[in-house]
Amino acid sequence: MPAENARVAGNLDDDDYPAYTMGRAADVLGTTPAFLRALGEAELITPLRSEGGHRRYSRRQLRVAARARKLVDQGTPVEAACRIVSLEDQLDATLRVNRDMRRRLGDHGANT
Repeated sequence: MPAENARVAGNLDDDDYPAYTMGRAADVLGTTPAFLRALGEAELITPLRSEGGHRRYSRRQLRVAARARKLVDQGTPVEAACRIVSLEDQLDATLRVNRDMRRRLGDHGANT
């Protein structure tokens, strides 16, 4: 197997590897390329670009897009859905930091 193919094969388990073309991503999500472009314009996801300039999406980005699509399917405007998903992600990150800090403080308190 050539080295280049080995690198690509090693990336298949990487959630951030841009493995999906726009068309394939739209098929996987059951949506349209226009929906994916709207998510990009709202800056919810930023697809990587191939050397030819084509959008490429990762599995992580598809999961985010699927969350936005669920909200849109429930009647939420695209821009609002993107904001909601973004705020949910920020809240999750903040809660993780808070949990880690509490754990560290608890560990530190137990050692003093």
